[in-house]
Amino acid sequence: MLHIVFEQANVDALQKAMELDEQLQGEIVEIKDDFAVGPLGDIYGTEGYQARREWWKTVLEFSPYTDQLDIVDDKLAVHNLLKKLDEEPDLQVWIWMGQNAHDVSAYYWLMSQLKERQGQIQVLYLNNLPFINEKGNIFYPTHLWEIQPKEFLKAKKLARPITLSEFEVDPDEWKKTCQENSMVRFLEGGKKITGKEVDFYDKDILANVTKEAQKLNKVLSNTLNKMKVKTGDAFLVWRMREMAAAGALQMMGDWNKGWKEITVMLPGGSIAAENTETEA
Repeated sequence: MLHIVFEQANVDALQKAMELDEQLQGEIVEIKDDFAVGPLGDIYGTEGYQARREWWKTVLEFSPYTDQLDIVDDKLAVHNLLKKLDEEPDLQVWIWMGQNAHDVSAYYWLMSQLKERQGQIQVLYLNNLPFINEKGNIFYPTHLWEIQPKEFLKAKKLARPITLSEFEVDPDEWKKTCQENSMVRFLEGGKKITGKEVDFYDKDILANVTKEAQKLNKVLSNTLNKMKVKTGDAFLVWRMREMAAAGALQMMGDWNKGWKEITVMLPGGSIAAENTETEA
């Protein structure tokens, strides 16, 4: 068995579940790109791939993740997966996804390349399903990593083959999404992805910025904790930089020293507060 997930936190969660259930044992492959944001035009072609890679270079600049661009090679991961499926025709592949645009977009990107392996590919979609949290209460997780390891024993029962109909219809939906080439993708429900403008998350950022200067890490932490629809921290900081360039925010500090050296405030705010603000 081989498992595919779309976040490092999901890898960790699944590994803990494997310790409790030997039937889940198998290799875990992580697709690392966040296909819920950024350009998708000609995504499977050389030019589209390079355009997306260049965009990610800009997003990750000055971030704690500047070394990650070189290790994100999802095309190679798919190549190796197809090779393994050829060599092991009885191998079963389970694609795990939560109810969020990150996972669903990555699922579309991946499964559109696996049609010839129909019958070997199963999907586990935790779509609006109840689980028990650590306090014993029922909740509806949107990400795999929110689920307790022992609850994966229930989740594994959701595995089902991707149908021939899905292999026909879903790649067409993904093709439309790629042609639309919006910079943000939003999950309306089920597997329905819609494109949004690049400023989709700006309102969440502005809700946590004040006239007094705050450390960037504090603004980022507050934004991520309070926003209902999540996205990555690097994307949010890139948006803040874009907003600052447009005059919607003020950002001060030496970017070459990293995020921890940057402060953020609304235009015309109090710079003096910058010196007293503690890092989140």
